[in-house]
Amino acid sequence: MLSGAPRHLSPFLGERKRAAPLMDRPVFMRELLPQELKVELETVTREQATSIARFLANVVGRAHARQMDASMRENWTAELNHASTGALEAPAWLWRGVVDLLVAHERAYLEHCRRYALQEDG
Repeated sequence: MLSGAPRHLSPFLGERKRAAPLMDRPVFMRELLPQELKVELETVTREQATSIARFLANVVGRAHARQMDASMRENWTAELNHASTGALEAPAWLWRGVVDLLVAHERAYLEHCRRYALQEDG
């Protein structure tokens, strides 16, 4: 538990905030509540969504590239560059995959909330 100024600045954090060293530097750590872990897609701007998609595509692309030899990577990169139009037309299979992923995330979040509520009541 924190005392002093940090506790007074953030009284609602209570026991959820700790001071700790990280790589020889003092830091504050904070526990996240279930509602803080939920992705709110309604509030994501187009620019943020594009940035997130670019980051995730980079992660997936690097993982795929590690599984290829140099020649295959070169051909794959050329195909991706050729197919890139900048349009926002996603193939149906990709759209279904994204929707399925969002459904799975929402289901897991609601299950987490249910379990959290049961712990608090018990």
